[in-house]
Amino acid sequence: MFALCSNDAYGSEDDRKRWDSRYDTHEYVYGKEPLDFLKNSINLVPRGKAMVLAMGEGRNAVFLAEQGFDVEGCDISPVAIKKANNLASERGVSIRAFEADLENYKLEENKYALITDFYYLQRDLIPQMRAALKSGGIVIMETYTVENLKIGKHGPKNREYLLEENELLRLFMDVGMKVIYYREMEINGEKAVASIIAQRVD
Repeated sequence: MFALCSNDAYGSEDDRKRWDSRYDTHEYVYGKEPLDFLKNSINLVPRGKAMVLAMGEGRNAVFLAEQGFDVEGCDISPVAIKKANNLASERGVSIRAFEADLENYKLEENKYALITDFYYLQRDLIPQMRAALKSGGIVIMETYTVENLKIGKHGPKNREYLLEENELLRLFMDVGMKVIYYREMEINGEKAVASIIAQRVD
């Protein structure tokens, strides 16, 4: 199962074209500043290699580079990757941004201090995330819940692509990760999300 911030699955050529079309503007569609959840959580993570999954235009990847991480970021959209690289140059930092269809991409094991995943849900990727972390490494993730169907202005409309109550918590516990923080909440009356910080402990 997987989902992005759309009504459809992520990974096809049509999805690539759709996201290219969305990002093909001078403006940064989601802005240049990082998500608050990431910004408020970053002090929990020792510096090292970071992977930003489905990074979009790079706002979170660039923030991590500014905080001293060695950052890799992937996205299905070449247009997004170009904008991420441009933002990194604008901010005077370096990231390794590359195109990847996460449905078919294999994360390298025992590599990262941090993996982030925001508003992209691919349930079978979570065991890969754990394996890709070094011992003590952290995942920071936030995405939509089914409650978003009631209040959300954005996000998937198909329940299959949304998290059930406590589902994200169970997904990480099922792969043996230590949950440091978990919440489900509405944000500004505009979206309903689940947020988690989980650690690989061996």
